[in-house]
Amino acid sequence: MATWSEVEHAAPELAAQVGALLSRGKHKTMATVRRDGSPRLSGTETEFEDGELRLGMMPGSRKLADVRRDPRIALHSPSVDPPEGDPAGWPGEARVSGLVREVAYPGEGPEGSYFAVDVTELVLTRIAPSNDRLLITFWRPGDPVREVERT
Repeated sequence: MATWSEVEHAAPELAAQVGALLSRGKHKTMATVRRDGSPRLSGTETEFEDGELRLGMMPGSRKLADVRRDPRIALHSPSVDPPEGDPAGWPGEARVSGLVREVAYPGEGPEGSYFAVDVTELVLTRIAPSNDRLLITFWRPGDPVREVERT
C-alpha cells in the first residue's frame, strides 16, 4: 500500500493524470464491501490534502458501516462521454483501489468520519490516438507502471 504522496513519487505521470481526473468533478463513485460480501456503490467526495487522498462519510451511513467492517474500497472518477468525432480527445476514466484508515476530523465540513486511502492500485483508461483501441495504464506498489491495449 502507498499514501498518495508515495504514489506521486513512484508513478508521477500516472498519479498526475489520475489526480486530475479525480479532481475534475465533485462527485465520485465508491465501491465498498457489504456484510454479505457483495459490492455496494455509493456517491462520495474526495480531496487531496497533506499528501493523502481523503474522503468523509456521514454518521450512520451504510458505507461507513461497510468500511469499519472491511476497509477495502474502490473509487471511480466522474464519467464524461468522449467528444463527438474525436474519441481520443477523451480525458479517460480513473480508478483507485485501496484500504481506508480513519484520520482526524479536519475541523471544517460536516460532522462525520474521515478517512485517508492507502492505495493498492491505480488504473487509467483512455482511447488511443488511433481511435481504434483502449489504453489501460495501471500501477501497483512495488511494480512499474504498465500499459495494455484492448481492441
